[in-house]
Amino acid sequence: MSNNIRIEHGDQIYEAEKGITVEEFIEEFDIKSSNQIVAAKVDNKIQELTYTLNRDCRLAFVDLRSNDGIRIYVRGLTFIFIRACRELFPECSVSIEHSMSKGLYCEIHGNLTLTPSKVKRIEERMREIVKLDEPFERYSVSIEEAKAIFKEMRFYDKLNILEYRPENTVNLYRCGWMTDYLYGYMVPSTGYLKKFELMFYLPGVIIRHPTVDAGGQIPEFVDSPKLYKVFREAEKWSQIIKVENVAQLNKMIEQGRGGDLIRMNEAYLENQIADIASEIYENADRIKLILIAGPSSSGKTTFAQRLRVQLMVKGLNPIPISLDDYFYDREDIPVDENGERDLESIDIIDTELFNEQMTAMIQGEEVEIPRYNFQKGKREYMGNRVKLGSDQLIIVEGIHALNERLSAMIPKSNKFKIYISALTQLNIDNHNRIPTTDTRLIRRMIRDYKFRGSSIQETLSLWPNVRRGEERNIFPYQEQADVMLNTALIYELAVLKPYILPLLEDFDEESPYYIEVNRIRKFMKYFVVLEDDHIPNNSILREFIGGSCF
Repeated sequence: MSNNIRIEHGDQIYEAEKGITVEEFIEEFDIKSSNQIVAAKVDNKIQELTYTLNRDCRLAFVDLRSNDGIRIYVRGLTFIFIRACRELFPECSVSIEHSMSKGLYCEIHGNLTLTPSKVKRIEERMREIVKLDEPFERYSVSIEEAKAIFKEMRFYDKLNILEYRPENTVNLYRCGWMTDYLYGYMVPSTGYLKKFELMFYLPGVIIRHPTVDAGGQIPEFVDSPKLYKVFREAEKWSQIIKVENVAQLNKMIEQGRGGDLIRMNEAYLENQIADIASEIYENADRIKLILIAGPSSSGKTTFAQRLRVQLMVKGLNPIPISLDDYFYDREDIPVDENGERDLESIDIIDTELFNEQMTAMIQGEEVEIPRYNFQKGKREYMGNRVKLGSDQLIIVEGIHALNERLSAMIPKSNKFKIYISALTQLNIDNHNRIPTTDTRLIRRMIRDYKFRGSSIQETLSLWPNVRRGEERNIFPYQEQADVMLNTALIYELAVLKPYILPLLEDFDEESPYYIEVNRIRKFMKYFVVLEDDHIPNNSILREFIGGSCF
């Protein structure tokens, strides 16, 4: 019997000895990549480079030009960052907080004050660990063994989440003296992790790492102080209500306090919306145009309605206007060098007409607002004449609302810009965060399936283009907002679990989306289900699960 296996990679078929690892395959056949390879897809399943090939298979590589590759790379950086911190400051604890300015914001807790010089020492120690090229050793233990290891490592926050792990075993990683559980796959050794920078960011540190948008390189730093402030406020509130991780959320639900948590969270968000309305009301003599933007599935539609209600409480009468009605006729939409129309570009909006009508309305003139006929691809005038009264202002919601090009002719004093996004503040544990984009993607998959007749596959196929559009048209302008609002609800993933998991079951393993579906399915299993009975009908979450009064 032959001891060889056939490995299909791209257009090539290789014959290799059974038992070869992926890493050895790359070296033996001198596989080249324009970017760093950090993992592989073996028959459409992600495997680490240490994975042993024992059968005929299809092989593709995961590098730093993919989201999967970046996740694996950052996971390794996170491990050696925690290790370096503990080696330099043995009594400290580390929390991986959230994404920030194309990097990962972290905090170091304990009896120390973080300073730029201390951050420099941590980076130097990380580079020493990288130079040692020490292996990440994966091994499986029972839940009880894992608890004993975490106690020894003083990772006490990990003990509680193990209670909700559906499996009886857990895969741990050991590198040098330290053992940890980081959700997902790892690079083979520390020598893979050469691209990174640490940046002091009071009171924590940002791990600057390669990104997909930067082609697998470290992008230029762009500060986001307003966004950081929103994250800090969310963090403080989660500390106040003592729900900082999934285990604490689960415990509250099990204690029968899920309804209270929903009511607290909804009241907290309503207070913030009321505060925004108060700020607008106090400046109503000059503010005439409210501009709302945010990435997909942030709850913009519901937020705009709730803000409108709060403004009406104060005696104002907002007029909603849709940017869609200012689209150029389809035949007039410009095309790119490939002859295609970018339907997410600001260039499809007749900004000249928009500015003309808005400035006229602000000065008390009556205008006829167009209505866009999507079937005909034409703007039509149906007699919708509007004139602002003394108690009225305009609300505009759309992806380009914060772009100054949209409203360039309107003085800044007459505008009030609002950026909203679902910025998840809940982590699995101190070392494993839940990406904000995951919450938005889960929201969108449920909504598109329930209300737009779209399959999970269709939503996932569109998601990369949606994300690219956000990076190009929304995120660059978020810091121009007068106010930011976080629409993530700390309880929502527990509510969304029974909605999303059935949609992800029995997914075809040959599907190009199988890896992403499997990743979401795995981390959602940690949540205890929270019934949606107590969610009010004006909740942002109702926009995605149904039952909204709007």
